[in-house]
Amino acid sequence: MSRKSYKYLLLPLILVLFSGFIKSDSDFYFKLSKSIDVFGRVYKEIMLNYVDNIDPEKFMQAGIEGMLSSLDPYTNYIDENHQKDIDVITRGKYGGIGASIGLRDESVTIIDLIEGYSAQRQGLRVGDIIVGIDSVKLNSENYNELSAFVKGDPGTTVTLTIKREGVIDNLIFNLVREEIELKNLTYYGFEPENSNNAYLKLSGFSRTAGEEVRKALKELAMQKSIESVVFDLRGNPGGLLDAAINICEKFLKKGDLIVSVIGRDTTEVKHSYSNEEPIAGNTKLAILVDNGSASASEIVAGAIQDHDRGIVVGRKSFGKGLVQTVIPLSFNTSLKITTAKYYTPSGRCIQKIDYSNKESIFNKKYTKEDSTFTTENSRVVYSGGGIVPDTLVSNLPESNQILDLLAKGMFFQFASYYFNTHENLVLDEINKDKLFIEFMTYLESQEFEYRSESEKLVLQLKTAIKKEGYNGHLTSDIENLLERFNKVKTEELNNNKDVIIASIVKEVASRIDGKKGRIKESLKYDKQFKIALELLNNNQAYNKMLSIVSE
Repeated sequence: MSRKSYKYLLLPLILVLFSGFIKSDSDFYFKLSKSIDVFGRVYKEIMLNYVDNIDPEKFMQAGIEGMLSSLDPYTNYIDENHQKDIDVITRGKYGGIGASIGLRDESVTIIDLIEGYSAQRQGLRVGDIIVGIDSVKLNSENYNELSAFVKGDPGTTVTLTIKREGVIDNLIFNLVREEIELKNLTYYGFEPENSNNAYLKLSGFSRTAGEEVRKALKELAMQKSIESVVFDLRGNPGGLLDAAINICEKFLKKGDLIVSVIGRDTTEVKHSYSNEEPIAGNTKLAILVDNGSASASEIVAGAIQDHDRGIVVGRKSFGKGLVQTVIPLSFNTSLKITTAKYYTPSGRCIQKIDYSNKESIFNKKYTKEDSTFTTENSRVVYSGGGIVPDTLVSNLPESNQILDLLAKGMFFQFASYYFNTHENLVLDEINKDKLFIEFMTYLESQEFEYRSESEKLVLQLKTAIKKEGYNGHLTSDIENLLERFNKVKTEELNNNKDVIIASIVKEVASRIDGKKGRIKESLKYDKQFKIALELLNNNQAYNKMLSIVSE
């Protein structure tokens, strides 16, 4: 057959091969155009003809949020009111008063103060309840609008009405907004102070995170030699991918793979490698994680673990293996959209939530990914559901009653009350026995009540007995049993006296010396930190855990 014949045969073959792609592509754009048209018509008809008046913007936002709810939980529409929050994540700066605010027992409460800014300088305290901002009364119902109330252009003023534990009348504070620069590195220092172990607590991953870590390590190395590092990522929800890569470069060898990012087109994989000589390349390293460590925190922990560069201690991390891109939209709004998944150097995807199975909108059939991988030193590690520490250690109290006190913010509330009613407090001079007695009295005044599961069942039984008309000894026996429960709960609090005192003192330390004071005090009772130190100080155990063969 001649070459000319081959050409004639090849042309129909090409048309057959590509016609499928052309048809598929045109089908997609036809469906896209059709869907936009239908959506717009539905919106317009309801706005013009529905029996009740509807707010156009809120109705459209409800439609957008309805669509996005069928995707993963991290793809979100960002309206104008929350645009400043994105600027904080990306730039690490915002106009505000320098206070972290959250809900505590349905009250809008100051959780933390940033040192050196107006809120701290003018006398606001951790635990203060904000009842009003300017002319707006604040409560749990309009809490979501708080950012718009507090944040604003530097130089503008805002008036806060404050309710303070132990003070009868409300307090008024006139504050000037400033440009607040958030620090990712909450605290660093030698812990214990007489050791050569550097402790770094990282709370976020904005653009300056890597530089903050570099400067801290350099500063500490000038004080004395660093023999080990505990890098605390607990409670760190993540941030920018570039910041995570930058931080890994401070510990991994130049040329080491840090993370791989795979988007919609799985043939295009972006690999990120360490491009600098590490400032702490040979130092023994422990990473602390818990179920609040997510995203960028997991990139760092996963890279360190996969290269056997250090040990990971604590509890299993959150499991967010998705990458988001912020796309600016019109009218100062944005779309934060999941555009890729990230994979650790061994090939693990850490994503916990299988969002692809919750709706039938996905065309692609998802197959279960491999779950077992190996590190550089051939240790077995796992994917699907966060980073599993090399050593699992829990910091949570064993008593359910103590957990309930913690969950209901009783230690936090009492610390505010104690600090506001005791002048010139010095942490080391606090009488721990008197502190415990005051706390027990405070619990009574707050009418705190804890019910165990077994006690709840007895109360249900009491109700059933009364309903069915049984009296006499049965009712008396139930009352005696409930009285016994009260005694057991009091005994439990007394048996956990040391845990309670430690929890209160940590909170009081934050009132005296801010976040730094709380962290330093917390480390004295921190099981995860203590285990990490023990392993770092034991060469044999450390090397064995990382499968390092001594030469």
